[in-house]
Amino acid sequence: MPDRTSTRIRRWPASVRALAHQDFQIYFAGQAVSTLGKWVQQVALSWLAYHLTGSAILLGTIAFVSLAPQLLIGPLAGAWTDRHDKRRLLIIVQTILALQSLTLAVLAYQHWLNATTITLMALLLGLLNALETPLRQALIASFVPQPADLPNALVLNAMLINAARFVGPPLAGALIASAGEAGCFLLTAVAFGGLLVGLLNVRGSPTPRATGSTGEVFREGLRYLWQTLEVRRLMVSVVIVNLLASCYTALLPVVAKSVYAGDARTLGWLWGAAGAGAFVATLVLAVSGSASRLQRFILGGALLCALGLLGLAVPAPLWLALLALAVLGFGITVSNVSTNMQLQSGAPSALRGRVIAFYIALRFGFEAIGGLLAGVLAAQFGAPMTLGIAGGALLLLTLARQLARRAPVKE
Repeated sequence: MPDRTSTRIRRWPASVRALAHQDFQIYFAGQAVSTLGKWVQQVALSWLAYHLTGSAILLGTIAFVSLAPQLLIGPLAGAWTDRHDKRRLLIIVQTILALQSLTLAVLAYQHWLNATTITLMALLLGLLNALETPLRQALIASFVPQPADLPNALVLNAMLINAARFVGPPLAGALIASAGEAGCFLLTAVAFGGLLVGLLNVRGSPTPRATGSTGEVFREGLRYLWQTLEVRRLMVSVVIVNLLASCYTALLPVVAKSVYAGDARTLGWLWGAAGAGAFVATLVLAVSGSASRLQRFILGGALLCALGLLGLAVPAPLWLALLALAVLGFGITVSNVSTNMQLQSGAPSALRGRVIAFYIALRFGFEAIGGLLAGVLAAQFGAPMTLGIAGGALLLLTLARQLARRAPVKE
């Protein structure tokens, strides 16, 4: 008698076959609503900060405090969560995130937000995300019981996140103009409930829990990363791309207001252009992201990032800036998602949570550092020159790493 699960999976196109698993379908739908709300909140918070203060340094600071906890506590959080029920932990964290967004809505409505309170709320968001992001990533494998479908699930998850990145910022721009930042924060609080509903309706397959203290579990994961050459190489690539390429996110309000004399809608279109490129990248990976091609995608993505940054550095009409951001969004996403696919597919199941946590720590932690540095440099030299410096440095480092990769390396 044929396996009913295998028969059901074969009915789905190969590019979306992970959706044949019912738990992943439910989780995917909840994640879609939650992620859309996240992007609406991110745009509203950055626009509010720049609108109130006009400070590029504050934008860099907000980017830093909202992402730096991923680098500082993310790996330890991964070790800690590997010892507990990840689904239950994510329900708790998602509830706190909803309450945080609701608090932001009240503060914005009452006009009680200033540089200090915005920074503190961004820091709280960063601390929560340091727990929430690796939990979301690590849970995907439990909703896709067939290991062969895991890479497709990761691509679909990335596609969902980048579709929200495409739709969310223009939606945020329109909402800011019509309902103000408070309306955006309220929408985000409601959207977080979407993932909560999904999590309450799935169970997933059980995953092995790590034994020993959090410190011992952390060191075990660190040894795996350090002793595996290809994993080390992938992590270095993550650091370089996100330190230099992802810094653009901190400067978009400056580009929108100071370079193109625009408003919140202009910022939404700039964000949306990068999101469109990122969404196309996930489509490409879903169709042709075979394991044998991932390394080429990582290299090509880094080179496209450099091209996009250099395109933003030159004086150009708005449509060319949108095109450069689309290229940049494509490059960052194809590089990061390809890296994530390689890491998760190769990691032992008992270590997957820690591997993901290290990846996310470097991914967002160095984006935080890059955003902080970009804000400081932009205050001195302007946003376009700062983006040009980042693009040139990324191009040189990527080419140097490719030459070094071809040389023989000893373990």
